[in-house]
Amino acid sequence: MDPECSQLLPALCAVLADPRQPMVDDTCLEKLLDWFKTITEAGSSLLLLQENPCLVELLCHVLKPQDLSSRVLSFSLRLTGVFAAQEDCFQYLQQGELLPRLFGEAGPLGGAAWTAPTVRSGWIQGLRSLAQHPSALHFLADCGAVDTIFSLQGDSSLFVASAAGQLLVHILSLSMRGPAEGPPSLQADDWPPCAQKIVGHIEESLRSTAIPQITQALNVLTTTFSHCHDPWTQVLWVQLHPLVAALLQKDPVPAAHSLVDLLLSVARPQALRAQAFAVLLQPLACVLQATAQGPGPSGLLDSTAADSVTADMLLPSKAACVGLLCQTLAHLELLLPLPQRPCPWPQAPLLGAAVTLLQLCRGSGSPASDAGRQLCALLLGCVRVQRAALDFLGTLSQETGPPELVTQVFAVLLEYLRSPDSSPTVLKKAFQATFRWLLSSPRTPGCSDLDSHTLLFLRELLPVLQKRLCSPCWEVRDSGLEFLTQMTRRWGGQAGFRHALLASEVPRLTEQLLRDPESYVRASAVTAMGQLSSQGLCVPPAGPEHPGSQQKSLLGELLHILSTDSEGFPRRAVMQVFTQWLRDSHADVVGDTEQFVAGVLQVAGQDLDWEVRAQGLELALVFLEQTLGPPRSHCPYAVTPPVAAPTGPLTQALQSLCRVRLFEFAFRALFDCDRPVAQKSCDLLLLLRAKTASSSSLQEPRSSPDVASVEAALQRWRAGDQAQPLGDLEPEVVLAVLRSMDLEGLRGALAESSDHMEKSPQSLLQDMLATVGILGENEADCY
Repeated sequence: MDPECSQLLPALCAVLADPRQPMVDDTCLEKLLDWFKTITEAGSSLLLLQENPCLVELLCHVLKPQDLSSRVLSFSLRLTGVFAAQEDCFQYLQQGELLPRLFGEAGPLGGAAWTAPTVRSGWIQGLRSLAQHPSALHFLADCGAVDTIFSLQGDSSLFVASAAGQLLVHILSLSMRGPAEGPPSLQADDWPPCAQKIVGHIEESLRSTAIPQITQALNVLTTTFSHCHDPWTQVLWVQLHPLVAALLQKDPVPAAHSLVDLLLSVARPQALRAQAFAVLLQPLACVLQATAQGPGPSGLLDSTAADSVTADMLLPSKAACVGLLCQTLAHLELLLPLPQRPCPWPQAPLLGAAVTLLQLCRGSGSPASDAGRQLCALLLGCVRVQRAALDFLGTLSQETGPPELVTQVFAVLLEYLRSPDSSPTVLKKAFQATFRWLLSSPRTPGCSDLDSHTLLFLRELLPVLQKRLCSPCWEVRDSGLEFLTQMTRRWGGQAGFRHALLASEVPRLTEQLLRDPESYVRASAVTAMGQLSSQGLCVPPAGPEHPGSQQKSLLGELLHILSTDSEGFPRRAVMQVFTQWLRDSHADVVGDTEQFVAGVLQVAGQDLDWEVRAQGLELALVFLEQTLGPPRSHCPYAVTPPVAAPTGPLTQALQSLCRVRLFEFAFRALFDCDRPVAQKSCDLLLLLRAKTASSSSLQEPRSSPDVASVEAALQRWRAGDQAQPLGDLEPEVVLAVLRSMDLEGLRGALAESSDHMEKSPQSLLQDMLATVGILGENEADCY
């Protein structure tokens, strides 16, 4: 610790220990704790306490009966854990009985402060920090802390309850790690005391009839098997899996979804995974059964017990039905890409269930029973289930399905996209699911174009997209434009897609949305039009005599948006389109690349949005690499030095960069008030200097009047006076200025946080003391 900080620490500890002082800000306490963590990670905690006895005095003082702030008490508990994480410091604190008084029954546990969730959370976090070594395990077993952790699993604060469960997993892992050699014992009597206590509590909870206790035990086990992969976990599973299997035999299965989570995290027991999957599928089996028109095969769902118990769980209320179905769909969506998913995967039944759910929510399903009609009434118009089912349906596109079911998938998606009752968020997810299913459509061998069935669907879809682009709701127009951009990027070069799109009104409507009143829509329209233009899919011009007129008018319109749009989103989108056009050698760019780049940089350099200016530097980088060639990676251990670039071509390239005023744009950005812009400019100039370093013939003496003039102008720019332009620059002058600048030093300075001086530990201590002093004088909270 710095001497300056050591001098400030006693005063700060005195302030924290004094209940009469105003409360210290939570953020300051967090920063202070982070600082102590940094110190202890780099050195000895014991030495820190010995050199700064005020810290031990603070920890002792918080134990006195007084009206101490719960924030300070929580901070002290966490700070104690940070110090005690090192075993020698733990022993030092134990000698003074400080740890039992803070974390045992004689500490905050029995006081009024324990009613504050902040104190309970600090107690847990303190124990989590100190539980790093065998001495800590003995302490936890002796002081009764583990029993308190058990009770905190059911705490009224969800944060405290979750932290308690995670702490149990950590203690169990630390206990069972044992010696480095040899497998863990298969005899429970040989397990360490802490492990025996925790496992015994889990066993007792799994035998309980109380759902909350079962859920807590299952959650602890799920976390354990998800994060711990040492051999001892196999021993633990051998010990507990009979109790877990017994839960699956109960009717109804208690804490079903927590049980499924556990069994999916345990990859070993194949039979139990199948049972868990059956439990997970019960709600969807009920949905299929309630709407079944005939017995028909349904794969794995046939073996699923779609019994009255699950039906009772679905049907008592809309909230219960919606919650259970959404949870089921979310679990299945996460399960699909995992290697431990059941095999074979019941793709067809799941597709059918997802389609049926979406139909029930629209009122277009066919209930086959009273339960089905009740289910339809509960789900009708339910946006939450619609969103979950569409997400799941999109995920199922990763697998194939029977043609008749895939036809139903596209039919229900088209139904949702057409429906005036679909909410904006549902429409967005319907567009996303549609694109994923289009991506998975079958291809004709040897042909990359869409198949005939998909093209037929596309011809039905485009009129719907036209309608959505005219929607009064801006979110719908925006989702439609995003969908169009995705399709054009993927299939814009394929004949079937091009013919269908050009036969529709979609390109013309998209062009009109460049002038939409909503800025998000204008930005999406800019992106869509940029993609359409790149593929030659813009609206054809009015007459055949000017084949390029429409493209030029689009370029002009985008430049107009960049120059005049009052919102940042459309201007950023224009810069991204222009950068991509330059990178792809768009037809309107290659005609006169220098004029295009010069015009764009001139407008972007005056933009008030830093992201537009940063994107301007990205465009400048693309032009620089196209002009000078891509950056060469030179191995520092290679025998052959980098080859010098020919002077003639290099001079011509630099003159091109000068003509578009790239250097003036980059130098101005170098002193930008927004750090990301300055960093990007610095990187660009460093790249340029590296690419021209081998050209000695272009060097100009440092004493040249032109060089001195440019350097003087840059000094004024750095001071904030950027009114005077640099004017026309010659390559030799630019290179001389670049070689004279400390760009590496500037990059290092820019890499530092803008408040790195204010974030120093000394400054933090000073600020905390100064704030307390101000509050004490004014007797008012400055916040």
